[in-house]
Amino acid sequence: MNWQQVYNSKLITRQEALSYIKSGDQVISALAAAEPRGILTELHTIADRVKDVTVVTCLPMDSYEYYINPKHKESFTMEGWFYSPAIRNAHENGNISFIPNHLHLAATKRLAHRKPNIFIGTASRMDKHGYLSLSLSATYERDMVEHADLVILEVNEKMPRTFGDTIVHINDIDYVINESYDIPQLGISEPSEKDKIIGRYIADLIEDGSTLQLGIGGIPNAVASELMSKKDLGIHTEMFTDGMVDLYNAGVVTGIKKTLMNGKMVATFALGSKKLYDFIDDNPAVVIAKGSWTNNPYVIGQNYKMVSINTTLEIDLTGQCCSESIGHRQFSGTGGQCDTAVGAQISQGGKSIIALYSTAQIKVQGQTDRKLISKISSRLTYGAAVSLSRNDVDFVVTEFGIAELRGTSVRERVKRLINIAHPDFREQLKYEARELMIW
Repeated sequence: MNWQQVYNSKLITRQEALSYIKSGDQVISALAAAEPRGILTELHTIADRVKDVTVVTCLPMDSYEYYINPKHKESFTMEGWFYSPAIRNAHENGNISFIPNHLHLAATKRLAHRKPNIFIGTASRMDKHGYLSLSLSATYERDMVEHADLVILEVNEKMPRTFGDTIVHINDIDYVINESYDIPQLGISEPSEKDKIIGRYIADLIEDGSTLQLGIGGIPNAVASELMSKKDLGIHTEMFTDGMVDLYNAGVVTGIKKTLMNGKMVATFALGSKKLYDFIDDNPAVVIAKGSWTNNPYVIGQNYKMVSINTTLEIDLTGQCCSESIGHRQFSGTGGQCDTAVGAQISQGGKSIIALYSTAQIKVQGQTDRKLISKISSRLTYGAAVSLSRNDVDFVVTEFGIAELRGTSVRERVKRLINIAHPDFREQLKYEARELMIW
């Protein structure tokens, strides 16, 4: 079989791809850096001929015209599994809504709700056997390839070829578009002094031979930099990051103590710099697997000494974490926080760690000055979403120390969390705990 001929027979343009979208369709787009930038950039150009098209996405990297411009809201609705800054800014347009989810069930539950009419994604170049790689994400993408009525991939020569659930055959793809744009990159957040202090506290909790899940941002980056003296760490994570590349290159990550997929670094998507993309390209040591498997708590828990490290926006004195909203306003998403926290607790020797700054500065309505507030509070902000229950937090870390909550009563949790709150707020927290009878 001449697979190049098969490929050429399915080759279309962006405009032809857009012509397949009709009113009332549900279009699902690949996640983050795997999103098809060509189609999404021009999607708004069909606004005059379609109505009620629902675009389902997750962590979009660009501010696309179809959803940021309110004049298109009769044509397009966006529903997102995870908000990015661009979505937050456009939310007030009224045609954007969040999909509550645990990442490992995101695809399964969405498919139970509604089968997609069209899936649009990206892939690396086809090999001589007719296989393409979905490259940077298999979080829900492989599931959608298998269930969508129509599958369109932008084949980008700059996308890295990855292994795992990303490998698909040209026979299973309806149409392809040749593209050559740059892959979106995630800027590296340089750790602040607070980040470094928190990173050192967390590093002290991580034993040699542990398997790690790390997120994004200053604190996770600081944790990675503080692990350079550790030995034989493994990676089983939702997101593969630059910090993991550094740990591998330093000989810290070997995976030889992993009990699940020994020697392999496992993730469900990758997002970072060109250094990261070059590292995972054609690298058999990296496995990009479905989110339904990678983030399944019972899969995660098979790793020995699994350590889940996540951040939160605020936490109350009993240990409830709001990691995705500021009051009632959606800020990001639950993602895999609960998945990995629960999985770590199932793991023999595992640990669920939540990190946050002790304080934040917020704008006060009608005032120009910012107000300093405690991120450890007697009760969560009105309307806040509970992303992680108090039952699933083992350790809480701020720049003022570590509070171990495993097996503790509410009374003990109050004491320990107040001890790592900012000193300026400790007496007030004690007073509120007494008034509310949190004991």
